[in-house]
Amino acid sequence: MPDSGYPWPIETTRLDNGLRVVVSEDRTAPAVAVNLWYDVGSRHEPQGQTGFAHLFEHLMFEGSVNVAKTEHMKLVQGAGGSLNATTNPDRTNYFETMPAEHLELALWLEADRMGGLVPALTQETLDNQRDVVKNERRQRYENVPYGDAWLRLLPLLYPPGHPYHHATIGSMEDLNAADLATFQAFHATYYAPNNAVLTVVGDASATEVFALADKYFGAIPARPEIPPAPDGSVVPGGRPAVETVTADVPAPRVFVAHRTHPFGSAGYHVVTVLATVLGSGRGSRLYQRLADGERLAQPDLVGAYGVDLAHAPAPLIVTATARPGVSAERLSAGLSDVVDELATVPVTAAELDRAKALLSTAWWRQLSTVDGRADLLGRYATQFGDPARLADQLPALLAVTSEQIAEVAAEVLTAADRVTLTYLPEETS
Repeated sequence: MPDSGYPWPIETTRLDNGLRVVVSEDRTAPAVAVNLWYDVGSRHEPQGQTGFAHLFEHLMFEGSVNVAKTEHMKLVQGAGGSLNATTNPDRTNYFETMPAEHLELALWLEADRMGGLVPALTQETLDNQRDVVKNERRQRYENVPYGDAWLRLLPLLYPPGHPYHHATIGSMEDLNAADLATFQAFHATYYAPNNAVLTVVGDASATEVFALADKYFGAIPARPEIPPAPDGSVVPGGRPAVETVTADVPAPRVFVAHRTHPFGSAGYHVVTVLATVLGSGRGSRLYQRLADGERLAQPDLVGAYGVDLAHAPAPLIVTATARPGVSAERLSAGLSDVVDELATVPVTAAELDRAKALLSTAWWRQLSTVDGRADLLGRYATQFGDPARLADQLPALLAVTSEQIAEVAAEVLTAADRVTLTYLPEETS
């Protein structure tokens, strides 16, 4: 295994209009990944405009000045490529993986929708994609057992007015109330070259990519003033938050959540290892204690994970679903006991080695593809100003100690600052 957390070259430049360009050459296969990170997500959305960043994830595929509706997807797939986009509270990214000979096509397409979406955006397209988002909300959140858990956890973790208080899917009322001009203004504000990072990984040289980036993106004007995101670094704590939901679910399920440290910080590295010890796989404390030992939780429905939010105390989510005959109260008490013991029962050398092995495997699996590398480089360039910081992540995780885990657990996993969300089947209400 390489000593560095990123053993490939990284070269960067910045165009005159502010677009940052990151290139990592890899001639192993004739493929390139193109990834464009915009520094806009749900945390940037002004009051009354929730869900806008996610809606633009859809609208950016619906045509631009030189590309007709649905043609972006057809051109990429017709050239043998794949594409998608995602939105989270911190950013929106658009990405393609292409045969290397079609790199120029991918860059032209991304530049055309960066600079040419607003003139092509119509009321019909907007209304159509609003309906798509409504269906997505129903399918992913409202009509799935436990599907709205994230929508409920965020307001419990972050108070009204906090930038992470609402989910990326946003409010249907806000989406319905906004007119075409409001959406056009949102795009003009945030989807600008000086608010983006373009990353290309694979079978292309930095010289080639820099020249093509300037050719296609260089004439797009910078946005003079991009509003800063609201500050979410401080979250009032000191009181537990509890919510119980009675719904059409097959069994009681409990979520326990804590605000910890922002992604990328030393504290978050410790939380990442802690979460792996706590809830990853059959060797984890939660599985050993609640699924295998006390037999309170269903074996495949117990776990823990950190949510990688970068600009506020990020949540650690712990969850378990009850076995038949086990009450929600008993399951919740069991979860809390295992979480509390992280501060008092030392993590063993075997637990630590197992967690680090799992994290190392996951790390190199993501880096094994050009698109995985492009996304990570774009992230570190956007959120930390330096894509090369990516190489520090794995060494930082591997350096975490049992003592650090106990210290962080005692600091952030207190009962006084705990969020508990419980789902009860309707027949038990």
